[in-house]
Amino acid sequence: MHKFILMLLFGLTIVSCGTDTDAGEFVVGSDYLAVNNKVILIDTVTVEMSTINFDSLVTSGQNRILVGNYDDPLFGKVKSSSYFQLHSATTYALTSNGSDTDAPNFVFDSISMILKYDRYYYGDTTKVQTVNIHRLTQRVKPNTDDSSFYNNSTLSYNTESLGSISYIPRPLEKDSINIKMDGVFGDALFQKIKKREITDFDTFSEYLKGLVLVPSTSNSSSVIGFDLTTSVVRLYYSKYQGDEEKSYYIDFTITDSSVQFNSFYSDKTGTLIENLPNSSSKLSSSLTNQQSFIQSGTGVACRIDFPNIKQLKYISDNGAIVDAQLILKAVNNSYSAQYPLADSVQVHVGDNLNRISGTLLNSAGAAVYGVLNQKSDEFNENVAYSFSIGTFLQKEMLKQSDSKSSLVLTLPGISNSVDRIVLGDQKHLNNKIQLKIYYISY
Repeated sequence: MHKFILMLLFGLTIVSCGTDTDAGEFVVGSDYLAVNNKVILIDTVTVEMSTINFDSLVTSGQNRILVGNYDDPLFGKVKSSSYFQLHSATTYALTSNGSDTDAPNFVFDSISMILKYDRYYYGDTTKVQTVNIHRLTQRVKPNTDDSSFYNNSTLSYNTESLGSISYIPRPLEKDSINIKMDGVFGDALFQKIKKREITDFDTFSEYLKGLVLVPSTSNSSSVIGFDLTTSVVRLYYSKYQGDEEKSYYIDFTITDSSVQFNSFYSDKTGTLIENLPNSSSKLSSSLTNQQSFIQSGTGVACRIDFPNIKQLKYISDNGAIVDAQLILKAVNNSYSAQYPLADSVQVHVGDNLNRISGTLLNSAGAAVYGVLNQKSDEFNENVAYSFSIGTFLQKEMLKQSDSKSSLVLTLPGISNSVDRIVLGDQKHLNNKIQLKIYYISY
């Protein structure tokens, strides 16, 4: 077996030079490129691709309200609801002008939730989006011995809607949307404040544990991002003094991002990845039409393995991988204006149970990203993510133990978006993954 591999490797392109040559991440100097030294380009190493699914992603502390749902042609139904706890932006009292004897002159007007766009969106924004506000029946509090909420976290809420809006999203054109809330709910909250039954956060949160924004599943076709820090629930009231009327309001904000989280629901029925195994297993690309899948929010990720990388150390007694370029190609027709490709992918190091040990680093200690090259060409052959993994493969080749590390690919917004990518494996008809290894023997 070893002899066959050696014959195959040496039959590949051989490059040598008498001057300094830049081989990507590493610079190969002229001292190494002596007469008896050879730099070999190896592009036949087996690369295995699969799709995995993380059991949970932290979605609290992300500073984004993400609401909506759509039916993805490749990933199935995707839905995001947003839970949060409110605080008063200033005080839990009516205007301080005058005295308590003025209280009868204050009257409730209305209450609304104002959601400020943060310019993130995914899906078809030309169709109507419907969102409902519900009152939580339990506190926004993580489980014991935990400080976070996750993409699969949920809290119980009242089924009665406190407010609803049907709108066509304009995340790049408009500033905000205004959801008028139930007047009975608003007046009851106003009276609690007016009568000084609510005076601080403790009494407020006891009365109003929190709210959740839930998208309608009947007509929504996109997921929209709203800015956490500028979105408010605004209670309007007035003061009447004779013929004079003055208008006031109290803002309730989400000042603590740790008590806001987005909960994702995914139904993959009828898709190639409907049989994704548990978080410690993988679904081979050979079972999904030679493709691997990545989707933020729902925890779908791509795993890449190099099962035969240790065989390269038998090429010569003294040799090393000086660079390796991995080129990942997005599958044709899997992306569009509605489902755009992300500008980059994040690269992590994982084990055989998909446990992440850290971000992939290059020889300089910097994080490695796969950057999208999207130069126009007739057959979209240049639409690909490429990055250097020479340092990683060199370590894998020289490992003394039988353990093997894999690469796990996610998107930068894994916890606060629903972006996705479909990648071709080595046997894909049009969009094959490529691995180019530069190996020097000396």
